[in-house]
Amino acid sequence: MSDVIIDQAVYRDGHRIPCGDLSDELELLRTAEHGFIWIGLKDPTDDEFALVNEELKLHPLAVEDAIKGNQRPKLDVYDDTVFVVLKTLRYIDATSDVETGEVMIFIGDRFVVTVRRGEANPLAGVRARLEHAPEHLAHGPIAVLYSVMDSIVDNYTLIDEELDEDLDLIEQQVFSGARDVDSAQIYWLKREVLEVKRAVTPLALPLSRLRSGDIEIMHEQARPFFGDISDHLLRVIDHMESYDRLLTDVLHAHLAQISVQQNNDMRRISAWVAMAAVPTMVAGIYGMNFDYMPELTYKWGYFIVVGIMAVVALGLYRGFRKSGWL
Repeated sequence: MSDVIIDQAVYRDGHRIPCGDLSDELELLRTAEHGFIWIGLKDPTDDEFALVNEELKLHPLAVEDAIKGNQRPKLDVYDDTVFVVLKTLRYIDATSDVETGEVMIFIGDRFVVTVRRGEANPLAGVRARLEHAPEHLAHGPIAVLYSVMDSIVDNYTLIDEELDEDLDLIEQQVFSGARDVDSAQIYWLKREVLEVKRAVTPLALPLSRLRSGDIEIMHEQARPFFGDISDHLLRVIDHMESYDRLLTDVLHAHLAQISVQQNNDMRRISAWVAMAAVPTMVAGIYGMNFDYMPELTYKWGYFIVVGIMAVVALGLYRGFRKSGWL
C-alpha cells in the first residue's frame, strides 16, 4: 500500500474484504451485484493521485480541485460521480486557535475516494465505526458519505462549544472591569469565529441538495439522515453569526470602557494638578525678588501663607472628591 493511501478495502454486504490489485478489484466490482471499494488518501501529490485516477477515470475538474486543495465547501455532480468538498476544523487548546483542513469525497456507484488534507478530523475512526455497523455499511457509498459528513459536522459542534466558552470568558473579563483585557484577544477570537464561519456556512447548500432528492444516487431512505446533519449545521451557523455580532458588541464596549477609564484618569490628573497649582502660584509670587511686598517682613507671614496653601489645597481636594473626580 502506498504511503499516501491510508487505507483501502472492498466492502460487500457491509463486511470488509482485503483489497488486492486496484484494477482487478474494480473489474470484479463492475460485474458483481453488490459491493464497493473505499480508498482513503492523505495529502496526495499530482503523481500519487494520478495512480488512483488512472483506474477510476474521475472528472478532470474534480481531480484538479482535489489536487490543488483549498476549495470552498461544495457539492458537484459529474455524470455518475458526486464530488463533495468539506472543511475540517481542529481546536488547539494550548493557543485557542482553530486549525482548518479539508476532506474531498468522490462518490461513484462502486467506489468511494476520500482525500484528506491537514491533520484535522482523521477518518480512521469513521471507517472503524462503519465496519462495526455492517447494516449501515451495506447501504453502499452513500453510507460512507453520510458518516464522513456526520463526523465532520459533529466536530463543528465541539468547536462551537469551545468558542462559546472562550467568548464567555472574554465577556466576564470585559464587563467585570478588569484592566488587563487586551483588545487583541477579542480581535483574535473574532478571527477564529470567522474562520469557522467560512468552513460551515457554504456547506448549508450542499446539504440542502442532499436532503432534497435532486441527486440520482441518493436513496430516498437516506435523505432524512442528511436532513439531521443539516439541522446540526444550521444550529452551528446560527451560533457563529451570534458570536460574531456579540464579539463586535464586546469590542465596542471594551473600547468605550477604555475611553471612560482614560477620561477618569485625566480628571484625576487634572484634579491633582489643580491642587498643586494654587500653592505653586502663591509660592511663585512670594519667591519674586521685590523689596516691597505685603507681609514680606511680618514674622508670622510665612506660616500664614503656608496655612493658606494648605487650606486651599484641602478645599480643592474635598471639592474634587465630592464631584467624583477623585
